[in-house]
Amino acid sequence: MKFAVVVFPGSNCDIDMYHAIKDELGEDVDYVDYRETSLEEYDAVLLPGGFSYGDYLRSGAIAARLPIAAGIKEAAQQGKPVLGVCNGFQVLLELGLLPGAMRRNRQLTFICKPTTLIVKNNQTPFTSTYESNQEVSIPVAHGEGNYFCDPATLTELKENGQIAFTYAEDINGSIENIAGITNKEGNVLGMMPHPERAVDELLGSKDGLNMFVSLLKQWRESHAITS
Repeated sequence: MKFAVVVFPGSNCDIDMYHAIKDELGEDVDYVDYRETSLEEYDAVLLPGGFSYGDYLRSGAIAARLPIAAGIKEAAQQGKPVLGVCNGFQVLLELGLLPGAMRRNRQLTFICKPTTLIVKNNQTPFTSTYESNQEVSIPVAHGEGNYFCDPATLTELKENGQIAFTYAEDINGSIENIAGITNKEGNVLGMMPHPERAVDELLGSKDGLNMFVSLLKQWRESHAITS
């Protein structure tokens, strides 16, 4: 399986994401520059955290208008798994691949700490190796991670099983403690916590590794069916 880690000016978790795939998962991975336009050769696309363009506009707004945006949208439309973490989640919102928006944390301060998440849907390509309602420890590091959507969108998210993760407790004001959501098709996931920072016990937790294992499992199963 071949992964792409898209690098924007201001990305700072791209190396962590690369390490998670290359050294922990043992799969092929490349850095892909934001000036590229195609991700055709990759099986999965990863948008890392950071501060693309310094978050000088809305977080992720400028990154969503770069040449690579076309490739990200095409990959999503083709059904390839697309994972956006932290700033990557914000980019997916700005691209319109996920519903809702991000606001500043309720307490108006940057949060950086381990958090407990609850796996709300383990029937996605990203979560199949977790148990339903399993509690996992994955760190957060964000100042603008307060997820918001209107009541109609929230109802849709619930009815379609698009809420992948929730925080075990309210840490930033996110509506219904939402920490991560998918698109209706389930192949695009945006989440504020950083699974790539939880892939080894030396980091305090390896609970994030199962997310990448799930992607590999799903790809191998689909590849076996089509080959």
